[in-house]
Amino acid sequence: MTIKDIAREAGYGVTTVSRVLNGSPNVSEKARQEIMDVVSRNHFRLNNNAKLLKQRAALGTAVVVKGAQNMLFSSILERLQKLLEAAGRSLVISYLDESADEVAEAVRLSREFRTEGVMFLGGDLDHFREGFSQLTLPCVLITSSAQDLGFANLSSITTDDSFAAECAIEHLMSLGHRSIGVLGGNAAGSYPAIRRLHGCRRAFARHGVDFDEGRGLASSKFSVSAGYEAMGRLLDSMPELTAVFAMSDVTAIGAIRAIRDRGLRVPEDISVMGIDGIALGGYLTPRLTTIVQDSERLAEGSVRLLLAALSGAPSTHQIVPFALIHGESATKLA
Repeated sequence: MTIKDIAREAGYGVTTVSRVLNGSPNVSEKARQEIMDVVSRNHFRLNNNAKLLKQRAALGTAVVVKGAQNMLFSSILERLQKLLEAAGRSLVISYLDESADEVAEAVRLSREFRTEGVMFLGGDLDHFREGFSQLTLPCVLITSSAQDLGFANLSSITTDDSFAAECAIEHLMSLGHRSIGVLGGNAAGSYPAIRRLHGCRRAFARHGVDFDEGRGLASSKFSVSAGYEAMGRLLDSMPELTAVFAMSDVTAIGAIRAIRDRGLRVPEDISVMGIDGIALGGYLTPRLTTIVQDSERLAEGSVRLLLAALSGAPSTHQIVPFALIHGESATKLA
């Protein structure tokens, strides 16, 4: 499948598709989501220079992106491309659905393009436990920690997902909210979602609030449409809620639209808080209150880890600090 095929199937121009695949912010969310749906559905691989990769294995780096609609990943990927290309390394990029096996894809890419290293944007740790031993080249996992996996050739860099989610719930609690719903990723396979859920539980327990996960937790993929659908389910199961923590900003954006479509107001009726700190959140009405992950530090740190590993350095695991942005989507309970 080519970029032209994607453009034809998605109904957009080749230039728009190229911008989306290269992480450009100058594309509407609707176009980005529809194009990445086609990319994910067809397991499209963006090969920036396949010929060079095959001819010069020492320059090839594969990047496996887990979650085609994750806008945080888009911003990290844009910086990754610039840094790796500046270091003289060409890329092959593969976009996968959140449920796909990223390790199996990395194995295929390493064999097909003879890459010298692999970078994972997101990952399911079960896939690493089951299949990573097939990869002997240096690898870096971004936005999840691989420290407990014990692979000598796998470094990682991430935000402390558990503490970030705990701080998000603490912030909503500080505003007087106790009926708080959570929009989560797939806790059965998403490591960040699992960690963030643990953080939520700690914050609820610290305040003596009973968190009924059967009513107050709605799982979803990290996308606007999934957030919209999950928020609808949450409003049905927990109509008394006054605040929502969404485990990604794109999920929060979908949630805000769903709340408004029910005739409710944000934040007057329901406060909404996200996590990621994508640029779009600052242009919403209201501006999104969120936990910001430092995409530049994640990108730059991951490249340093990869280059160090290629020079023979041992695997390293790093935590990048986060920050709380006080937007307008969360306010004190009246």
